[in-house]
Amino acid sequence: MSSVGHQLATSVLVVGTGASGLRAAIEVAEAGVSVIAAGKSVAGGAHSAITSGAVKTASVPARPSTTWEQRAARMLLKSHSLADTHAVLNVARNCPKAFHDMENYPSFLLHRGHFESGMHRALRERADQLAIPMLSRLYVTRLLVDDGVIFGAYGFDLVDGSRYTVHADAVILAMGGHTRLWQRTSSRRGENTGDSFRLAVDAGARLRDAEMVQFCPYGLVEPENAAGTLVSDAVGDAGGILLNNLGERFMRRYDPERMELTHPEKVALASHAEIKEGRGTRGGGVWLDLSHLPRETVLTRLPGLHQALIDLQMVDITRDPVEVAPTAHYSLGGVWVRPEDHSTDVSGLFATGETASGLHGGYGLEGDLPLELLVYGQIVGQAAVDYSAGLTGQQRSKGAVRAAEADVNRLLSADGDQNVRAMQRSVRRLMTERAGVLRHEAGLIAGLAELDEIESRMEGIGVHVEISGFQDLAYVFNLRSAVLSARATLESALERRETRGCHTRSDYPNVDPELKVNMVWSPTAGVSREPVAPIPADIAKLMSGMSADNMPTE
Repeated sequence: MSSVGHQLATSVLVVGTGASGLRAAIEVAEAGVSVIAAGKSVAGGAHSAITSGAVKTASVPARPSTTWEQRAARMLLKSHSLADTHAVLNVARNCPKAFHDMENYPSFLLHRGHFESGMHRALRERADQLAIPMLSRLYVTRLLVDDGVIFGAYGFDLVDGSRYTVHADAVILAMGGHTRLWQRTSSRRGENTGDSFRLAVDAGARLRDAEMVQFCPYGLVEPENAAGTLVSDAVGDAGGILLNNLGERFMRRYDPERMELTHPEKVALASHAEIKEGRGTRGGGVWLDLSHLPRETVLTRLPGLHQALIDLQMVDITRDPVEVAPTAHYSLGGVWVRPEDHSTDVSGLFATGETASGLHGGYGLEGDLPLELLVYGQIVGQAAVDYSAGLTGQQRSKGAVRAAEADVNRLLSADGDQNVRAMQRSVRRLMTERAGVLRHEAGLIAGLAELDEIESRMEGIGVHVEISGFQDLAYVFNLRSAVLSARATLESALERRETRGCHTRSDYPNVDPELKVNMVWSPTAGVSREPVAPIPADIAKLMSGMSADNMPTE
């Protein structure tokens, strides 16, 4: 196959066409600056969820009694002291404006009861209005860098294999996180495979808090094509209970006072313990039961869930329980960025959304996840515009382009006997077993040894381009991304010898005050500890009057 392909140029390239990428691209386009958005799938969200009817509206800044200082205090408290203070203050101050800006989009107002789906729809429609070019089948294999300065990206078309070289003054990574590394995840197939982490690190950036991954307790176990789809936490508020295979309401053992209404990470840990100790279902989950509730209560409070489970499993939740299990949902860590503009260690490279780190620390509030992408979508888009405008010349390197081209050519000629999909499954197994909901030193060390073995086998990979397209080639790059992201996660989890937020160590069950630091990782330097910025006195005073145990989880 000829490697001659498309040559494109733009001021700003956004890699990723989910909500965070679209918001950043819109900001650039509205500034009158040329922008291209590239992604390996059609624009949309990267996580799947069944809501109770509407996403909880606490996710929008609609509480008149909540000041931005109170919101900041709440976010910092829930982060278990690991969030970047400046990032939190940025979001807390700017989220009302970011939300109200969305109200200019008619489709958002129409669907605002379903906040996130309405947001995705509105952003896509606005991008279409602005005629932002979308390369929806482009798999980016490498960012183009010369002497620490970004100048574009290289990739191939997933259907016909044609190559793309996109020259750009600035690049914004918005490709999600790495939750697809676990066997059960709310991410769609092919999304959140750690691509953004690998691209950033290969370009010269670092990762921060890769060990911090949010596991939600209510992920569906079946059917296979919907496994990991999240059931809204509203099932607990409605009176849903969790049972093991003995019919016991096991949360009595773990939190007898709050039971299913305790923090989601505690529920996930309890479910994990029941499954590991042999009291789980045949499918490897536990039972979520609402059959004790009046039928009208379920139909009124959980109409979306009721209908969805009839469609997916032919299960009527007013009569029968449904299997659920802890599910990797959100990468709280990600690419190291500066809080003021989400720039990275590489000049001209920015990151936003789940790709970036800093805002959430050790725990992510459900409602803050969409607000993050709205606020920082605006900030990072404007930062990329300003960076491009400030350049006096355009960086180029034929050598960097040739290296990217040669990498793809070499893989296309690879005819080894190692199966890429089998190795991907091996990574998911080891991450689930060694770095899942509950971790310990021996398991993390064993996971790194298993990862070494997988990495050595990668030299014998075979790539088979079939009539259906170049998906097999994409799987190889997905595997590279998974291995790098897995190593960062395992090494960071090993270094964090404590239990804090979403990171639970059975061998270090308590919080270590000395580890109120971020774990920053690179393949050459390994893990280093970075101090967290101090909290302003007025915000700290508000935090002292709040209780993490009684705080709402949205």
